[in-house]
Amino acid sequence: MENMSYEEKKQMVEDTIEKYSRYINPALARYYKFAQLDTVEWSSSGTLVYDIFGEPYLDCLGGFGVFTVGRNHPRVVKAVREQLERLPLSTRALFNKQQADLAERIASVTPGNLQYSFFCNSGTEAVEGAIKLARMYTGRKKLVSAFDGYHGKTMGSLSVSGKDAYKKPFEPCVPETFQVPFNDEKAMEKAVDENTAAVILEPVQGEGGINLAREGYLARVKKLCERSGALLILDEVQTGLGRTGKMFACEHSGVVPDIMTLAKGLGGGVLPLGAFVSTAQIWEVFDENPYIHSSTLGGNPLACVAGLATLSIIEEEGLCEHSAEKGRYLLEKLEKIQNAFPQLITAVRGLGLMIGTEFPDSDVASLLGMEMAQRKVLVAYTMDNRKVIRFEPPLTVSYQELDTILERFTDALGSVQSIVEEIGGEEIG
Repeated sequence: MENMSYEEKKQMVEDTIEKYSRYINPALARYYKFAQLDTVEWSSSGTLVYDIFGEPYLDCLGGFGVFTVGRNHPRVVKAVREQLERLPLSTRALFNKQQADLAERIASVTPGNLQYSFFCNSGTEAVEGAIKLARMYTGRKKLVSAFDGYHGKTMGSLSVSGKDAYKKPFEPCVPETFQVPFNDEKAMEKAVDENTAAVILEPVQGEGGINLAREGYLARVKKLCERSGALLILDEVQTGLGRTGKMFACEHSGVVPDIMTLAKGLGGGVLPLGAFVSTAQIWEVFDENPYIHSSTLGGNPLACVAGLATLSIIEEEGLCEHSAEKGRYLLEKLEKIQNAFPQLITAVRGLGLMIGTEFPDSDVASLLGMEMAQRKVLVAYTMDNRKVIRFEPPLTVSYQELDTILERFTDALGSVQSIVEEIGGEEIG
């Protein structure tokens, strides 16, 4: 690639965009171009992503929580490379040591008595499995979740998600699924009854706009579940593995779920890997038929060694502590910036390195995203609340990189404010 001329690289970008338009998703191609993201990513390291021209972009999106330990962490890459040369995929007929080792490791770091793991390839698969497990164990069908919750886009996980825009085209969804407002204990109490198999919640709603559970909310939901015989599923796909300043976000509230879902950062930003984890008592439902829920590629040796390396890195490099400390630093700085731009930023909230800045409307947020792209910083809005721009850099981000992000964010806000004033503030927000 180093031997390619600028014109050849430019042609490659044009060809890639054309192939997106012809063979992948024309609307997505138009969106990337509109958002000033009309280049090809080529390599990465740590918090930086380089495009085909060698231009560095600061990653403040982190793959929506995938790049917890940074991009191309050498320990993850080394583990995967060694396993690739030995045995990348399992026969599914013999014991898989890497899967056994990872399951043991997860049991050692998850809270309470969570012990058994089922491995898959994504967060939505993990949620599907958790739903099936809850229904099988309780013998009930009803599922309760929250508006603005996001659990994935396969049919079961979509059905318990809380955004109609993603669900309407595919109705009817899975029956016996109900949503209530997040943080509304009275509404939850009315919804949860003796027919409820499970309540599924995110400790922090990611795609809903970085909405934090109020103090005591998760604990009270857990008591409701215990009283009715329902299970509590906590979706830690985005919040888990240090993202919020603790290994799992539920640890902030001292709540131990009956089932936990994991993915995104679990594969170390190198391979797809998801899991749902539960107790020995609940896992007994698999005794009669261990193949009642299975995955051909889930828990393959290649992904499992990535997961093992990732958990070691998080603990040995103190990334939970880094997330807590740097998250406080970033949040404080963003709150000061909010004070300087009160007409543009309506709220700043978050936990650890999972922070959202809210704008008067989605147009302002989109403008900000484009301005940041021009300044070589990758950000994105939250899918269920497009007024919110997320700050979710890798947990390995340095203070110097955070300062650079903040400087460019402030500069971008100045440009957005000028645009808003030029077209008339009353038309925005």
